[in-house]
This record gives sequence, structure tokens and C-alpha cells, in this order.
Amino acid sequence: MKFSVFQISRKGGREKNEDRMGYCYTRESGLFVLADGMGGHPEGEVAAQLALQTISALYQKEARPIVGDVTEFLATSLTAAHHQIIRYASEKGMLDTPRTTLVAAVVQAGSATWVHCGDSRLYVVRDGELLTRTRDHSYLEQQSAGVIRMDRINRNILFTCLGSPTKPVFDVTGPIVLQQGDKILLCSDGLWGSINDVDIVRHLSTQSVSDAVPDLVELALRNGGDHSDNVTVIAFEWETPDSFESTRGISTDSISDGVFASTIQAGVLDTSMEDLDDEAIERSIAEINEAIRRSAARKT
Repeated sequence: MKFSVFQISRKGGREKNEDRMGYCYTRESGLFVLADGMGGHPEGEVAAQLALQTISALYQKEARPIVGDVTEFLATSLTAAHHQIIRYASEKGMLDTPRTTLVAAVVQAGSATWVHCGDSRLYVVRDGELLTRTRDHSYLEQQSAGVIRMDRINRNILFTCLGSPTKPVFDVTGPIVLQQGDKILLCSDGLWGSINDVDIVRHLSTQSVSDAVPDLVELALRNGGDHSDNVTVIAFEWETPDSFESTRGISTDSISDGVFASTIQAGVLDTSMEDLDDEAIERSIAEINEAIRRSAARKT
């Protein structure tokens, strides 16, 4: 397995960067993850980091050297990340829960499968054209797809994320068989909110990922101006075995069984996470809501 990859994250005009991204791989499998901590709620960067650490830890446990059932893994690991955020908020006695979007892709056996929740996106570009991209879990995107028709609302608002009191809504897509030269880009809304899809595809089609990604990020920051959002991108180009010398990318062929490489900051995964079932989550949320009620009562 060989791929070229490039990642970058910029704070933009925000006080802090709440985006997180990274990738990890074994000899025969790769995981690419990006999370955008949500403003308007506390510690969005913590939610994003917890999401990455949880999924990475579960991937390391599962990929030996491949993930057995990728669809199940992505759904289970996203839910586990949501649970970890809820647990964190409950243990800290927080009046509101940290929240984050998430998009993650697993590549193995020459195919890609991905999951997303919220409005962080994944693009697949092939032969200069947009093959597919994720559809945001926002009222604006769903209305444009003819799914929801609502008036007098903020149509840009998300209706799901990780860390909220309700169960996250997510979509799993794939597997899609990859071809030589396919490029997959994961990004936060700081990128696509300032650059249209046509320009994103054009940059990916005419440049290597190591050139396209920084150019796209700089363009998004310029377009966003002084109040630019955090802009985070990770993109990779797939290579087939007969074209291994086309780029100076990462080759996993020499990796031994049981070896796991990662750019994601290590974290301690709560080994009691399996005990946090839906009932336990509801208790945690109830405790948070009760703390909010008591706080409001004191103010009045």
C-alpha cells in the first residue's frame, strides 16, 4: 500500500484552533481523521481531540493489520468517541457538553470507506472531476437535497454532532474502489466555507497534495479575511502497485505485523468505556441538565 499525504491546520482569525486532524496506518490499512470542535460550546478542542484519540486507539486495537468490518468499525468508533465526550463532561461537572464534528476514512484492500457527522467534509477527486463528497448534516444542505423544507430558520445550523445530549446522526459511505491518482480530501468548514467546490477540485486536479493543500488553506484564509475560521485539511493521493515510483509518498510494504504508525497525539482510552451504555449516557446527560437547572435557579 502506498499513498502521498499532506496535512495542515491554521488558526485563522479565531482566538484558538479547535480543529484536530491526523492519520495512522499499518502495513495494509490506513485511517484518516478530522474533527472540528464547535464554537458556542465549551472546550471544542477537547471534544475534537477526544474524538481523534478514541478512534485512533480503537483502530490500533482492531487493525491487525486490517480492520475486519470497516463499516461496523467506523460506526462503533464514532459512537465510542461520542460516549467519551459525554463522560468527560459528566466527570468535569460541566454545565454544557463539548461538541465536535467528525469525518474519518479507512483505506484498505484498494478501497475507501468513510463516516461523517456534522459539516466537516470529504471530497473524492478522480481524473479532474469531483467523484463524490459528503453531504453536510445541516438544514441548508438537507433542504437543497429536497429532504427538509423549513422556513424562518438559520439553515446553516447543524442538527447533529458528537457530544450533544442526543445521539449523533452519521452516514457511512463505501467501499469505493480506488484508482491510480485518486485524491481524497478531508476538511473543516473553514475551507469549504470560503472556497467553492469547483476551486477545490481544480487545485486537487492540477497539483500534488503537498502543493494543493497549503495553497487551498492560504486561499481560504485570504478569502475569510480578519475573521477567518480555523482552516484544517488532510488529503492523500492513492497509488496502485504498478505505479509505486510516481511520487515520494508513504509505502507501508516494509512495515511488520503489529506495527502501528500515527501522527495523532496519543491519549489514554478509558478502558471502562464499554460500560458506558445508552442508559449510562442518559444518566450523565441528566446530571448535566440538573446542574444547569440548579445554576439557573441560583441566578433567579
